[in-house]
Amino acid sequence: MGRKPQKKPAWVVEKEKSRAGQPETVWLFGLHAVRDALLNPRREKLRLIVTKNAADRLGEALAEGPEPEIADPRRFPAPLDPQSVHQGAAMEVRPLDWGSVSELCAPGDAAPLIVLLDRVTDPHNVGAVLRSAEVFGARAVIAPHRHSAPETGALAKTASGALERQPYLRVPNLANAMNALKEMGYFLAGLDGEAEHTLDGTLAELPKVPLGLALGAEGPGLRELTRQTCHRLVRIPFAGAFGSLNVSNAAAVSLYAARRHHDV
Repeated sequence: MGRKPQKKPAWVVEKEKSRAGQPETVWLFGLHAVRDALLNPRREKLRLIVTKNAADRLGEALAEGPEPEIADPRRFPAPLDPQSVHQGAAMEVRPLDWGSVSELCAPGDAAPLIVLLDRVTDPHNVGAVLRSAEVFGARAVIAPHRHSAPETGALAKTASGALERQPYLRVPNLANAMNALKEMGYFLAGLDGEAEHTLDGTLAELPKVPLGLALGAEGPGLRELTRQTCHRLVRIPFAGAFGSLNVSNAAAVSLYAARRHHDV
């Protein structure tokens, strides 16, 4: 007689479902993040928990979501990290589906900007990059599925609503996505503090072409394959003997420079 197979624990089943591509859920929190998600018709909304005060502040936006559960602020039932500053509002949602790189990034008659994030895992950095990308009109922010920040409540709160409007694509292979962008006519510039060429100098040489800006994680920077896939490595000039920018600050400076070049 063979052994009866043991039933898998629930957490194992859920993990296998996730790997099989079934959508997970995300808990968004904070008034800005929840309001913007409520007003986003692309967002699938599942459960909404608010305090009476938060419900009053969200106002008419509540009509765009599921029936709100009014909670006692002293016993807020959403499954959030105790350190999360939820402001009395949390909503369970499905991650957004922005489509494929080929669909979203096809230039057409335009010269779009793209941000590529190589293993940037801090959700606060990614959230800040999404805000800058939205401000400066980037078509998309692209990152690898593995070793990148997924949609989380912390990322959404840092993005301050930009997560609902700024496409954030996580792809199976970043180098493959970069090669697809090159085939579409994009010029790919990798940010490297020790690069020979400057960003401004490189932009001055370029016509108005589709442009991708690749930024790596703080410390290790861009991986070797990412560096090799870029057309050119560039640096942001600094005034002193040493200069270093947080990745989200570097993205903002680079996007500003690129937008000025495109708008001239």
